[in-house]
Amino acid sequence: MTMTDKQVLACFKMPGGSTITGRTTSIRNVFVAAIVPIIRPTADEIRQVLEILHLDAIDLRCSYCGDRATEWDHLRPLVKDGKPTGYPSSIRNLVPSCGKCNQSKGSTNWQDWMNGIARHSPTSRKVTDIEKRISYLQQYESWADCVPLNVKDLVSPKLWDQYYGLQEEILSKMRDAQKLSKEIALEIKSRTNDHH
Repeated sequence: MTMTDKQVLACFKMPGGSTITGRTTSIRNVFVAAIVPIIRPTADEIRQVLEILHLDAIDLRCSYCGDRATEWDHLRPLVKDGKPTGYPSSIRNLVPSCGKCNQSKGSTNWQDWMNGIARHSPTSRKVTDIEKRISYLQQYESWADCVPLNVKDLVSPKLWDQYYGLQEEILSKMRDAQKLSKEIALEIKSRTNDHH
């Protein structure tokens, strides 16, 4: 069977290139993660969360979709618009999750995301017991009573401005590097052929 050029080309997907400025969100997130309080849970607290969510520590499942859990996700995001939301990294803001759900949800409101059509959301993946899972997560949220801190008010303005000034310097340098990378890529392309 002879395949057409269109069929052959359709099976190929060029790996995506990477941009320096495409890492801006990662830099902003790391700046927040470095200052957010991390509160380690006790075994009893973990047991309590698992009980509320109707999950088993031995066969841990994703709170959102029921697939095998691979990590714990912040139910309420730590970062919004590049700054801390004030929510902690603690058992009162962490639920078992699979990688697909964690990546898909991002910083979206968890309930909107679960009922929404984002790629890999429980609704888009046709998870059948979404309402039950939402009910368990609402019970967890009620138990957790997780109130955000106004982090900026807890830090001296001078220190805060210095910290986020450094972030802006790094992001500015990344934008400069992105411009240079385009020039370098063009120069390399002009001096090589397309067969490499």
